[in-house]
Amino acid sequence: MNRVSIICLGVRNMEESVRFYRDKLGFQTEETADSPEVIFFNTHGTKFELFPLSNLVKDINSENPPEISNGFSGITLAYNVPSKVEVDKVIELARAAGATIVKEPIDVFWGGYHAYFSDPDGYFWEVAWGPDFKYDENGLLIF
Repeated sequence: MNRVSIICLGVRNMEESVRFYRDKLGFQTEETADSPEVIFFNTHGTKFELFPLSNLVKDINSENPPEISNGFSGITLAYNVPSKVEVDKVIELARAAGATIVKEPIDVFWGGYHAYFSDPDGYFWEVAWGPDFKYDENGLLIF
């Protein structure tokens, strides 16, 4: 098992999250409804999904659903870019989309440059550039 097929975020307000990701950040999808039952975005490699949080917990276990918490889950999502300038551009795009910028772009100890924002449900995204980052022909990070 060495693959992640889909990243699913359980969201509290489907319409707000669809507007944030599809309409403001530009994630690509065939879905045109503003509040679909589920939405999948066409990203390079792993697919990205939004699903109503109340339905997600029932899908996991309808008889004993996991507790929905309001705190940090210990999971972040990352968007790696090929230049420091692009970190700044993505953070400004996120800011204009209504994201909360939790860490402004800054040089970091490992030689890179990064920032963090959170989406309407409080999921944290890191936007990062590194001097040693390499990308394949699809724009996917190579390690």
